[in-house]
Amino acid sequence: MTPPEFRSGFACLVGRPNAGKSTLTNAMVGRKVAITSDRPQTTRRVLRGIVNRPEGQLVMVDTPGLHRPRTLLGERLNDQVRETWTSVDVVGLCIPADQQVGPGDRFIATELAGLRRRPIVAVVTKTDTVSREVVAERLLEVASLGEEVGLDWAEVVPVSARVGQNVEVLIERLISHLPEGPVLFPDGEDDATTDEIAVAELIREAALDGVQDELPHSIAVVVEEIVPREDRPADRPLTDVRANLFVERETQKAIVIGKGGARLKQVGTRARREIEELLGTPVFLDIRVKVAKDWQKDPKQLRRLGF
Repeated sequence: MTPPEFRSGFACLVGRPNAGKSTLTNAMVGRKVAITSDRPQTTRRVLRGIVNRPEGQLVMVDTPGLHRPRTLLGERLNDQVRETWTSVDVVGLCIPADQQVGPGDRFIATELAGLRRRPIVAVVTKTDTVSREVVAERLLEVASLGEEVGLDWAEVVPVSARVGQNVEVLIERLISHLPEGPVLFPDGEDDATTDEIAVAELIREAALDGVQDELPHSIAVVVEEIVPREDRPADRPLTDVRANLFVERETQKAIVIGKGGARLKQVGTRARREIEELLGTPVFLDIRVKVAKDWQKDPKQLRRLGF
């Protein structure tokens, strides 16, 4: 039975790249639903994590960072962001405490000001990385930003996802802005993302670690299949995961594979640990590295890669 005045709905965190959206989403859900990296524009998929509380169910939607696009992929990622924030019940604009409010924040805030009848929450992230005085300065800047663009903040919440400061407060305030309604996902679920997308993102996260500056944006992963190995005893299951990792040039393929396949082996080892935790079973992971020339600019290849 749904309790009286139970609230349910969708919220998304938006902001410029590296504002801490994915890290905060993971902290709110209580488990990893979005990959993280110190490289800008790591998030490419619209991913969903579920936050269950006695007073409501909050479905968090992780979105790519809004940025100045240089490729067709960039344009489509920006379209994803704008489509998402017009379909959720409440939007959180993430502004990192360790950087002054800048043109990117102002641009996004101006766009959000055009959303009618939708609460916008200002979320000052990464507060653990700066002093209290700097946090106070950033809060003043956020207040001024709202006045400048004509945005009346529904809430202003400073948080640190890394140390858990005010994360529960943010959850409570976001739920308070949801409409009254029933549970949207069955009790106990904490992830509304398909296994194929989640596994592909974990492989891409492992591949992003330590690669050269020009390579991260060229990496895409598509999972071909996730199937239980046949003829395995019930007490010794094994899941076969087969995936293709795409890059744009042969030179990039050589970097990803590494000398004698050493780097690809490292990628597989790291990704397999997290995939096993996700699927709850031992995994045999087969990653094939392929070249899809200039795929970020090619509409046909973008569709094939799921964008």
